[in-house]
Order: sequence, then structure tokens, then C-alpha cells
Amino acid sequence: MDLTALQSGLDTIWVVLTAAMILLMEGGFALLEAGFVRQKNAVSIIMKVFVDITFGALIFFFFGFGLMYGEDFAGLIGTSGFLMGGDLTHIQLTISHDTYWLFQCAFVIAVISIVSGAVAERIDFRAYILFAIAMTGFIYPIAGHWIWSTGGWLGKLGMIDFAGSATIHALGGFAALAAAMLIGPRIGKFTKDGVANIVPPSNLPLASVGAFILWFGWFGFNSGSTLSATNSSIGHIAVTTMLSASAGGATCILFTMFRYRKADPPMVINGSLAGLVGITAGCAFVSDLVAIGIGAVCGIAMVFATEYLESKRIDDPVGAFAVHGVSGSIGALAVGLFARPDLTEGVGRGYSGLFYGGGFQLLGVQALGLIVVIVWGFGLTWIAFKLIGRVVRVRVSRDEELVGLDVGIHGVPAYSQEHDFIELGQLKDR
Repeated sequence: MDLTALQSGLDTIWVVLTAAMILLMEGGFALLEAGFVRQKNAVSIIMKVFVDITFGALIFFFFGFGLMYGEDFAGLIGTSGFLMGGDLTHIQLTISHDTYWLFQCAFVIAVISIVSGAVAERIDFRAYILFAIAMTGFIYPIAGHWIWSTGGWLGKLGMIDFAGSATIHALGGFAALAAAMLIGPRIGKFTKDGVANIVPPSNLPLASVGAFILWFGWFGFNSGSTLSATNSSIGHIAVTTMLSASAGGATCILFTMFRYRKADPPMVINGSLAGLVGITAGCAFVSDLVAIGIGAVCGIAMVFATEYLESKRIDDPVGAFAVHGVSGSIGALAVGLFARPDLTEGVGRGYSGLFYGGGFQLLGVQALGLIVVIVWGFGLTWIAFKLIGRVVRVRVSRDEELVGLDVGIHGVPAYSQEHDFIELGQLKDR
């Protein structure tokens, strides 16, 4: 048997399966966000997730993939690969370009889903569709080109972001922050004095199941980024992913018990997710103990970031910025501190973090790349929503928000009433 063909077949199966795991994370996003928001807005969450999957995949196929992975121009933008055509010979992998597109499509859908939660319960559906197009077709692909493509300027400088703590999560998190600031808080979230009112989640068990699905999908997110079924680092990546997520959740249990005198369920859920976000950049390049430390730091930072936003009267219903923006930033910088040269040899660089004798070189590159991604994600999101506001309204009306977006926008409640319709003949028989 041809060993090259066998390798290609195995890698194709691996990448398609892990891409499917990442796409399943959309179910996790849907359940998590639906559980965190009020019952009257559950359908609107589901509809936004369908926008992410449908519009996101199509726009990324039409031109997003080409801008991200097409033939490089000046390290800034791709110029081929639109509609999966043109010259893609520079993408040299053991899998087909179609298979690679599918995996990357799963990533772009995850990016826009981060923003979805931050604007929950008050964004106009048409405005969200337009922003999803902007994010999946332009904002994310350009930033991704700089870091991950052949010839991207940040990648050439040496930035390492294995599965996307900066490229996906910091970008999405700061885009979520910009959107939440621009659209404003939900009605009644803050008092006139700026004190935050508690908006109870509608279904914490549902949110928990969503988090578990996201946790499961993250093994595809991180381990699948090897793009190879025979890569010897797959096991290590899975272990660091598991340890960081566990440390984030465990730390939040203990920290909220100390801080609030009780373990706070939403914080614990987000703590585990923060650990997953934080390890995404360095899952292949740091030790198991460092992974635990990253998760723990991300868990605590998420709590403080959540409190800080509320003190500034910024309403983020699901904690998108605290989980993705803050933890993604920590994860990107952690690579510059803790990357081991024996592990980074797998990316053909052999770079060392500050605490492994590498000095400030890698840390400086990671910091530069992170700042660029943050400014790009925040700034372009702000501009996009300002432009969208010239075409359609960005926020729903007061009446629609009060009655709930499920009925006000989509015309159907998430949960039916106790009594269904009964045929007139059945009533007469009674």
C-alpha cells in the first residue's frame, strides 16, 4: 500500500472528525447562551446560532477563506482561493484543500458565536446578520492571515498561536466588548446609580450541558489543529486541554466560595470555559503543570473581569469578554513565558519562552500580535456596527425588548403553554 496515500487518508478522517466536533460546539453555544438569558429570548439565541452556521459557512466559502489563506500580498491579505478556486498551491498539506476549508470553516463559525452572547436580548436580527457577514468575511480572515497564513507578517515575526487564543478568542472577545458597549445594556440591568441588578439565568442545567458540549468540542479544536492523525503531540494537547479546563473550574469553585460565601454556578461554568480558552494558544507547547496554572489564572481573571464590566455599566449577559477576551489574552502571553523549546520544535521554530531561557523575544512578539489583534477586533467591530446602523437599526425597540425577542422579533415563544389547541369536536364530546 502507498504510505503517502495511507497518511493522507488517515489525516483526512482525523481532520473531518475534529471539524465535526468543533461544529458541534455550536450546539454548546446555543444551550449555554439560551440557559444564561431569560426564557423570553431563548429562540433568538438559537436563531443567531443558525445565522453563524449558515451565513458564516457561505461567506467564508465565497471570499473569507481566500482573504485568509490565499496567495499572500505584502503579508497583509490573501489574493486567491475565492470560491475555493485560483492558486492554492502554497498550502502544502497531506489533506485536500476542501478538507482544510471545512476545518477552518468550523473555526470562523466559532468566532462569530462569541459575539452572539454579548449582544443577547437586545440586538436586531437584521443587524446581527450583517455583522456576521462582516466578521466571517473580513474581520477574522484578515487577522487570521497575519498570523496563520503562509507569508502573514505576524507569523513571519514568530508569533505562535497553536489553536487560536489570540486569533479566535481575543479577537472575538474584544469584538464582543465593542458590540456590548455600542449597543448598551439591557433595560433594567443597571439602576440610575449604576448598581447592577441580577438578571437570573433561565436554565442553569441547560447552560451546564452547553458548557460540557463546548468542553468536548474543544478536544477537536485543539488536538485537531495538528491536522495530522499521526502527530505524536495529540495526546499531550488533549491532556493540557483537560487540565487547564479543570483548573479553571476548580479555581472558580474555591474562589467564589471564598469571595461570595457560596460557589457561584455561572462563574464556575465560565471558569472552566476560561481555562479552555487560555490553553488554546499553548496547548502543544507548555507542560502539564503550566497548563494547570494557566487555567487557574484564567478562572480568577474571568471573575474580576466580569465584576469590572458591571462596575463600568457594560452589559455582557453570558460573559463573552471575560471568558474569551481576557482568557485569550492570558493564553497568548503565556506562550511567550512558558513555551518549551523541545515542544515548539514541532512547528519548526524551537522557540523558548522567557522562563525557559528564551529571553523576551517570543514574549515581545506575542504581546505585539495580541495588541494588534485586540485593536483590529475592537476597532473594526465598532466601525462595522456604526455602518450597519446606517442601513438598519442595531437595537430592537423598547416594546420588543420588554416582551422578549422570541415573540417580538421571531413571532414564536421558546416554550408552548400548558394547553395545546383542541379541536372543537373534542370539546363537544366532553
